Amino acid sequence: MDLTSKQRKYLRGLAHHLRPVAWVGNAGLSVALVRKVDEELEHHELVKVKFTENAPQKAKIAAPELAERAYGTLCGTIGGMVILYRAHPKKPEIKLPR
Repeated sequence: MDLTSKQRKYLRGLAHHLRPVAWVGNAGLSVALVRKVDEELEHHELVKVKFTENAPQKAKIAAPELAERAYGTLCGTIGGMVILYRAHPKKPEIKLPR
């Protein structure tokens, strides 16, 4: 899903108060981590993932791969934090601005 810059900014604002649902550590983007992020996106639509200092890749570099593998859309990276979005297929709760 392609988002406009206005929509990405809106989603980053909504994500400000959220806590990370997953942490990327020594194992990097493991299958278990991607599965966890996919499940969280299914339930919450908007999630944060934290890259720890000992992660093999920086958040900015690994974020597009994580978004693709978890079937989400990258809204942005802030430091070691990645914000991902995926609208719920049946009942989307987040209404995006046009």
